This record gives sequence, structure tokens and C-alpha cells, in this order.
Amino acid sequence: MTRHRFTPHGPEFSRLVLGTWRLLADPATCSPDGIRALLRTALEAGITTVDTAEIYGLYRVEEALGEALRGDPSLRSRLEFITKCGILVPCAGAPGRRTAHYNATASQIVTSAENSLRLLGVEALDLLLIHRPDWLTPHEVTAGALNQLLRDGKIKAAGVSNYSASQFAALSTFMDRPLVTNQLEFSPFCVTPIHDGTFDQAQQLGFAPMAWSPLGGGRLFDDHNQAGVRLRAAMTQMATRYDGATPDALTHAWVLAHPARPVSILGTTKPERVLSSARADTITLEHQDWYAIWEAAHGHQVP
Repeated sequence: MTRHRFTPHGPEFSRLVLGTWRLLADPATCSPDGIRALLRTALEAGITTVDTAEIYGLYRVEEALGEALRGDPSLRSRLEFITKCGILVPCAGAPGRRTAHYNATASQIVTSAENSLRLLGVEALDLLLIHRPDWLTPHEVTAGALNQLLRDGKIKAAGVSNYSASQFAALSTFMDRPLVTNQLEFSPFCVTPIHDGTFDQAQQLGFAPMAWSPLGGGRLFDDHNQAGVRLRAAMTQMATRYDGATPDALTHAWVLAHPARPVSILGTTKPERVLSSARADTITLEHQDWYAIWEAAHGHQVP
């Protein structure tokens, strides 16, 4: 698996990243043994980076990962951890929380980061992202918390998720060290980052974005979704040119091909699909095949 440096002097991660949003929704990965098996499969495929968030599994996924890692500490030293903070929703663990909201205040960011360190059982987070922009917190305040965590060595790098280009630029103004990524929804079904300036900004500033939901949140394999049906049919036709690559691998290869150099986050918890998806790192799509995938997903030729 190719190693991918997010900025010229920033952190290095695997080109494909193991996502954990659905980790506790799959009976096979609800136990420490199941999680360890999935992590070992990812490592076998060369995927060394794990993406999670404090809110995943209603605030239970980080704890589950930490419990699994305690059962095999050797795994921890072979993996990098990216986590996100700043989304607060009502749940059993927060009885006073009435409304889902974003919170990127300094105290909340520091509290969340320290809680993630404790739950994951790591000395420092390889990368901490602000999960969503908090409209009520000044960028200077959010940056102040990230700068403090960087100075204290509690996080090795900082970034954001779901920020617009202007929000990214505004927050960057107050950072002591450059933000290293913007994690965005990007797939053949959702090409918003190509048009809203966020991928242009990534190329301009020289950082690698991250792509969440690269398979369209399951639409690729939904027989009732016409775009997914069209896309799988197109990929079946072109698979012979790529040594029989699966739709998973071809879709991730499509994401990786963009010149902004995005990394692609795997949403699956199935070992066989992790291994097949990892082939994306070896696939270079022909120019017209990239556009053929876009065309199949959207149902018309490029404008």
C-alpha cells in the first residue's frame, strides 16, 4: 500500500483508510476479537490508518477500539489513528443534552481530545479533525484549542471535516501549524468538492483531502438505486481492462485518481471487501474510464 503524505511536512498515512462508522453495527465486529481480526486484515492489505470519531456508535466506537487494542498491544504500534470531535447529540451518557448541535469551543475540543486519548489508549492522536464547523464559535477560539493540543503533544496534526473552502481558509489564519486535511463527502455519486472549490483549495495549498462515503453510502450495491445499477454495469464492462477488479476497487481507484490526491475511507467491515478494495492502490484508471464512471453515476454525459 502506498504511503501518502498529507502535506509536504505533515503526517503520512496509508492511501486507503479503514473507517469505523459501522463497526458496532456489524455482529462480526461487535467484539474485541472481531475488531482485532478486522484490524489484522487491514494491516495485511497494507492499510495502517484507522478513521473514527467520538460520535460513532453513539460515542461507543472509540471505547470498543481501545478495548480491542488492549488485547493485542502490538496492533497499536502498527496503526495510525484519526478521530473527529465536535458533534454532540442527545444520548444516555449525556442526560442534560437536549438538542443535537456542533461545539468547537476550546474547552469542548480539549475535553474531547483527552477523552479520545483515554478511550483509545494512545499517547497522542495522529490526527484530530473538527467534525463539523460550529457556526457559533469564532475560528480563532477553535484554532487556539488545536494549537494548544499540538504544543502539548496530545495531537500530532490537526485538520477539519466538512468545511467549506472559505471556512478552511478562515480557520487556517489562526493556526500555528497548517491544517493537514479536509475530510469531505466524495464519490461518483457526490462530486460537490470538484465544484465548490474545496478540491481546488487542496491543490492550491498542497494538502490531501479525505473522502468519506466513497461508495455513496451503499448506493453502489443497492439494486433499487438506478445510479448504482448503472455504475455496476459500467464497471463490469471495464473490469477486464483492470484484471477483473471489483466495483469496490474501481470506485476507490476513481476517488484516488483526482489530482487533489484524496485518500479514500473504506466503510466496509467485511474482510473480503477490505482486501478487494485495497487493490485500488494498484489501479490507474484510463482517462476516459474515469469519465465513464462519472457518466454512469449521473445518467448523462459530462456537460
